[in-house]
Amino acid sequence: MLRLLLLCGALGCGAEQAAPLTFIMLQRTRVFKGSSISWGNASLNGQLSHLLEGLNVTQVLPLEPPDAWARRQQDVTNYLLYFGQLVKLFSKERPINYTQSLSCHLGCWLFPNGTTHSFYEVTLNGTAFLSFHVSNATWERRWPGGDAVAAFAQKELMKYPMTTQDLQHFLNTTCISILQAQSTRTGKQSTRSHAPLVLGLILGSFALLGMAVGIFWCTGGSC
Repeated sequence: MLRLLLLCGALGCGAEQAAPLTFIMLQRTRVFKGSSISWGNASLNGQLSHLLEGLNVTQVLPLEPPDAWARRQQDVTNYLLYFGQLVKLFSKERPINYTQSLSCHLGCWLFPNGTTHSFYEVTLNGTAFLSFHVSNATWERRWPGGDAVAAFAQKELMKYPMTTQDLQHFLNTTCISILQAQSTRTGKQSTRSHAPLVLGLILGSFALLGMAVGIFWCTGGSC
């Protein structure tokens, strides 16, 4: 919230202006002794829109029709099952007897004067780990010191279009354009418009969580 206020001040937002439109997602994954569990939520303009608990993702706001949402739920469940299997596989090769917690925080803002801001931040075990620079599609290490785990994760994330150019396009274009569309509808919900936003956020964060397997592997042995 402090960051948002500072950014608003830098952009010249007046107190009399309306609040920015926002879509924010927070997702956490915990890995311990070969098991993983994920949970999180998404909010549209401060209102809870989606909830993730274990293998279940719930649509709190009716942004997609039941048949489309059923397919989305199955996609999420299948990914989480696959991710869990990978964690078990890597744990057998390089067991880690302590908990690893990964948190992904991402989203976009559309300010009343038309300016925008998008972000993607990652923490590992409660410490800033990586951040994504949307302007040039690059990952920056935030971990204190020259830690090999952070260097390994940064190198892996820079290899793939899904975690560089695709993520940049989603955060810088797709997310913003849907908020712009919402602003022209004076707050009315649009089922068709929000479906790609929800899917993009889910897949974007899962791409990073998939790379977390490499982080755990690196931590458990050598990079």
